[in-house]
Amino acid sequence: MIVLSVDYGDTRTGLAVCDKLEMLASPVGVINEKYEPHVLEKVAFAAEKNKAELIVVGLPRNMDGSFGPRAEKCTQFGKKLEELSGIRTVMFDERLTTVSAHRALNDVNVRGKKRKEIVDAVSAVMILEDFLKTRS
Repeated sequence: MIVLSVDYGDTRTGLAVCDKLEMLASPVGVINEKYEPHVLEKVAFAAEKNKAELIVVGLPRNMDGSFGPRAEKCTQFGKKLEELSGIRTVMFDERLTTVSAHRALNDVNVRGKKRKEIVDAVSAVMILEDFLKTRS
């Protein structure tokens, strides 16, 4: 099944997709947009373009497992995205994915503006990889 993952942010939203066999997660890109309705449209378009059969939206839970304001915002985004796209959308715990993405980019010496441009897509890949692990 082709799955699109979304790392939804206030300024940038990272996207990643996996192949039909769910073996390889690849970055799709980053949406540089703050206005939520435009972000929703662009994510829905990316899902359609990539023939996604499922959308996974990262759910930023607190370290103690509780839900904060950001988690609520992402949950509402996921509901709106499912309504707009017509594709089943699920929430998936994304704790520490951005931290892990920054570490991975440190390991390959990606710094500055380039890092800012891709960290959200790398986070989306990590969310998708973790999601796929739970399915196998």
